Amino acid sequence: MKKLTLIIFCLMIAVISFSQEKTKKYAKIPSVDIKTIDGESFNTSEISNDGKPIIVSFWALWCKPCIREMTAIADVYEDWVDETGVKLYAISIDDARSSAKVLPTVNGKGWEYEFLLDPNGDFKRAMNVNMIPHTFLLNGKGEIVWQHTSFSEGSELELYELVQKVAKGEDINE
Repeated sequence: MKKLTLIIFCLMIAVISFSQEKTKKYAKIPSVDIKTIDGESFNTSEISNDGKPIIVSFWALWCKPCIREMTAIADVYEDWVDETGVKLYAISIDDARSSAKVLPTVNGKGWEYEFLLDPNGDFKRAMNVNMIPHTFLLNGKGEIVWQHTSFSEGSELELYELVQKVAKGEDINE
């Protein structure tokens, strides 16, 4: 009798666990007040892209790998936008003294991203960014589905493959 009860109990647990909906919970970006490149106030809850993928990349003027990453993406960014609708938000963590040099650098490099300034590091801390470049990929719902630190040549290609999957609504972990 004990064996039968145990078997029935195990079957009930199996049925319940299989019948529960398997949904992944992804984090959303926190709401933090930072600045636009023009000095206007901007809340990070406004980061959006009409249901299309979003890249959020933390960088700084003094970070050589960051500059290489931004330049590598810039070379193909227009194609990425045409093919997937992705939008890149580049968050400068330069302090108040050096953030004045961000706009001239952006213009000089011809980068076409959305640039935001986080001179106090509030958004950086809220996103738990300890090392740059630190890149996040968000799905169309604004949920963080992937993140990566550092940059090496070719990393942008891996990022683009993930952007394509997100754009198609595919799970990038499969």
